[in-house]
Amino acid sequence: MASKLALRQYIPLPPHPAGDYDHGDVYLESGRVFVANTAAGTVEVIDGEHLRHLATIPGCPEASGVLAAQDDALIFAAARGAGKLLVIDPIALSVLRTVAVGTRPNGLAWDSLRRHLLVADVQDNTARLVDPQVGEVIDSVELPGRPRWAVYQQARDRFLVNIREPACVAVLSADPFVLVEQFPVWSPGPHGLDLDQDGHRAFVACDGNTVVTLDLASGREQARVPIAGPPDAIWHNHHTGRLYVAIAHLGILDEAPGVIDVVNTQSMTVEEQITTEAGAHTTAYDARRQRLYVFLPSCRVAVYEEREVQ
Repeated sequence: MASKLALRQYIPLPPHPAGDYDHGDVYLESGRVFVANTAAGTVEVIDGEHLRHLATIPGCPEASGVLAAQDDALIFAAARGAGKLLVIDPIALSVLRTVAVGTRPNGLAWDSLRRHLLVADVQDNTARLVDPQVGEVIDSVELPGRPRWAVYQQARDRFLVNIREPACVAVLSADPFVLVEQFPVWSPGPHGLDLDQDGHRAFVACDGNTVVTLDLASGREQARVPIAGPPDAIWHNHHTGRLYVAIAHLGILDEAPGVIDVVNTQSMTVEEQITTEAGAHTTAYDARRQRLYVFLPSCRVAVYEEREVQ
């Protein structure tokens, strides 16, 4: 049985003339969605059960990375404009503490074993390791270039960080926190990054209008697929084997609509394309409810659900 993304509804968000959003994530227990509202310097919270805007958490200048630590019931939000990290309670929606984490923090990845957070800084090209319970940076590593998306690979107990230039995936061991390897990426500008269900493959969405698959045992490229434009956020749906790739503009024109290219990660082909809105480059994925949230510059969220079709 095949799957298709079906639009369920739109959810209005607080209006802002810039309408610029960055990374989002879902706290799966409640279905609440947390998204960085970059233009407003806030984190917006969406009620995933009733599909409505729930709350605004202020004090996050140039909000960028947002990440849910599921088992620890914590939300992390990087304030790129203030050089700090917000640690948020996903139930009370309160800021538990803030942590100074460098100059311009952006990409985040969570080591659930040690309860440490990697914070990648896009100004000084440094990865910092944070203990959010004590609110301190405990280690740091210089990266080979400007970092973008980051993930923790549990299968090999290490962090993976996309580097824009030189185009590669930086591999950092979790303990000790050191750079151990670099996997070269054929296409320029690695951006979005996610893993398959077993953590054996990495999907790297690149500015060169390509998604590249890497074998994480060897670091070698396995496959590549052309996509409609330079991507940003990506999510792998382990249930359907589909990769959601957010693209701000179809082609090279700024006024062109955004799209979601849906890649079949077995055949490595684009099997579906959803038109969104010009400038819509970021999403959040709810694996439990099979729902994709697409954040639109018109200050709305488009809610899509996976539906089986004949």
